[in-house]
Amino acid sequence: MVDVLQTFVAPVLLLAGCFFCFAGGVGILRFPEFFTRMHAAGVSDTLGAGLVLVALMLFSMSFAEVIKLALIMAFILITSPTSSHALAKVAVRAGVLPVVTPEVVTEVPPEVPSEVPSEVPIETAMDKKARGDEGGDASKST
Repeated sequence: MVDVLQTFVAPVLLLAGCFFCFAGGVGILRFPEFFTRMHAAGVSDTLGAGLVLVALMLFSMSFAEVIKLALIMAFILITSPTSSHALAKVAVRAGVLPVVTPEVVTEVPPEVPSEVPSEVPIETAMDKKARGDEGGDASKST
């Protein structure tokens, strides 16, 4: 049974993982704007790395190696979506909006501004504390 896994299943998983990592790299180069590039990097590279790590688990000979690879996989599965979410949130706060073609959306919702401001002030809690304003609005700052 182990021979079948190491001979047939593990190489297929390894090749599939390499394919998804390569597709993510191509997506970063080919997609037109920030959010689609970030999606290509976040989703496909997480899946590719997971498949490669599962293949390596099948190839490993000791239980300690499997545990180490499982911990690496858990770390990647937690940090990759988290970093993608953080990047998207910062991009939206900075005024970067997704490019939407007219074929996809026929009506823009009212909460999406029609004009993107050139500079959106981003104020942290430390900035408010240093200024002495605990519950103020960022647009009222001087």
